[in-house]
Amino acid sequence: MAGGGTRLETLRSDPPLTLRQTGPHRVHLVSTGAGPLRGDHLDLGVDVAPGTSLEVCSVAATLVLPGLAEAPSIMLVRARVGAGATLRFSPEPTVLAAGCSHHLVVRLSLAEDATVLWREEIVFGRHGERPGRCHARFDATVAGRPLLRQNLVIGEETVDGSPAVYGDARCVGSTLVAGPAWRPSPEDKRERRAVVGEGWAALPLAGPGVLVSALGADAVQLRQRLERGEDAAASHATG
Repeated sequence: MAGGGTRLETLRSDPPLTLRQTGPHRVHLVSTGAGPLRGDHLDLGVDVAPGTSLEVCSVAATLVLPGLAEAPSIMLVRARVGAGATLRFSPEPTVLAAGCSHHLVVRLSLAEDATVLWREEIVFGRHGERPGRCHARFDATVAGRPLLRQNLVIGEETVDGSPAVYGDARCVGSTLVAGPAWRPSPEDKRERRAVVGEGWAALPLAGPGVLVSALGADAVQLRQRLERGEDAAASHATG
């Protein structure tokens, strides 16, 4: 994006993931083919120019399917947010169908004064089925410094059923909110504490950001809990 925050300079895509501009600074991801399937490798790049803003949404949930290949499907998202720019990335949930094997990798690079809200939601299988396997990796940096490194594994019976991990939840999600408003100020003597609610927690990071994590019985409950956590994260903002 470039040009006063309202002009999409480049928009390029191929099935099964197609990009559609739906507003001056909004893009929707549209599934125009089945998948991802085992063996698929999808690569999404997002570049938000300095001083601009962009919102990325999706029309519907992404259904990850098993397919015939032995190799896992891979979804790689690389995003750069320039100086003074803002990115809101909030697609609909990813549903892990039985038998799938999926790797989700996010590499988020923020300039020193960039702002982001990045939400991810994962549903453990379709109704009445166990989920396939998923390994999700999230790496975020601010001006080249690590802000968040997170790994998530789904589809391992010893992990999925543990009361200390997912328990009886059918969905898991997280939201990263980061930017100058969450940078600790030397003049601000307030202690940055975690805020915990039923099924969610907002955890301040060492850098300029807050991570919201939530579990839910279904996608509706998960979204509600994440939004409560996002509201709580706003209480950590200093400006």
